[in-house]
Amino acid sequence: MISLKKYLDSPQIDTTTDAEPAQEDLLSVAVAAYRASLVEMGNCSLCACQPVGKELKASLDKIEARLSRDSSREALESTERSVRQNLQDWGQRTAGHYRRKTEEVRELLIVMARTAESVGARDARCSGQMNDVTARLQRIATLEDLTEIRSSIKASAVELKTSIDRMATEGKALVEQLQAQVSTYQVKLEEAEEVASRDALSGLRSRLFVENQLERRIAANVPLSVAIVDIDGFKKVNDDHGHLVGDELLKQFATELQSACRSKDVIGRWGGDEFIILLDCGSSEASAQIDRLRNWICGSYTLQGRSGPCKLRVDASIGFADHRSGESIKGVLSRADAAMYRDKAESRARRKASRAIGG
Repeated sequence: MISLKKYLDSPQIDTTTDAEPAQEDLLSVAVAAYRASLVEMGNCSLCACQPVGKELKASLDKIEARLSRDSSREALESTERSVRQNLQDWGQRTAGHYRRKTEEVRELLIVMARTAESVGARDARCSGQMNDVTARLQRIATLEDLTEIRSSIKASAVELKTSIDRMATEGKALVEQLQAQVSTYQVKLEEAEEVASRDALSGLRSRLFVENQLERRIAANVPLSVAIVDIDGFKKVNDDHGHLVGDELLKQFATELQSACRSKDVIGRWGGDEFIILLDCGSSEASAQIDRLRNWICGSYTLQGRSGPCKLRVDASIGFADHRSGESIKGVLSRADAAMYRDKAESRARRKASRAIGG
């Protein structure tokens, strides 16, 4: 997305009232381009997911209209914050919309499977009933004083039984075919759900998946702690070594994080260089687990840099909070996030003190 703030902060742009006409013209062109981008983003949101995109398009259209009337620096900065928030909200609502649609498809498949089973049971019952009819006809055919009738009925009975057997065989084949198709679609659906629940870069669970799991655990009222992990100095890694090295660090860090956690823990990428862990335990057990985790994931990492392998010392700040009865998802996440930032501040203070002593 175009960043107005970076554009306004660039030394080439002077947004004061004394700005030269050429600069004013340049700013006017940039604002016009940004407004056009807002309109196109709204249109694209409709194409991507019409039920949810309508709301985003309406919001972006209002923002674009305000920007056409007021293009002051304050208005531009406010606009960028508003656009960013709208896009984030739209992304979450869209993901939720498709998750609900996926659940609807799953329910439909289950209904189809149950219907197939019912059809099979019905065909079996019909076949049994017709076999009984055939048996009765065969008994009638044993009457010796009705030779011609017996012969005719017996032939009819054989023919009837043959038809019934064929119908049962064909019905069974159709049911088996339907069941196989349902099974295939169900496997495909499960594969699609698995892909959707994973973060593309790290391979960990996606933010949406973690939020869903957190919601379920809170609803079940089970012991729960939430930990947020943030890589210290990650921006400097990107700045010094490039984003490819930064991405590689995120992958390796995710692997170490997964190795250090228990199989029952839910581990996800929260966004950027932040990760989240759901632990099915209270504060005391979670604290011990976090200490073990910290010792495992912090240390030396070898990454492939621009001029060959490079070793980096990686540290992380970790904060956690145990869920309190009646507390919302937002509440426990806010406390875990605040604890992470306290840990980050304490780490900086320790490093600063260490450098002062060393100097």
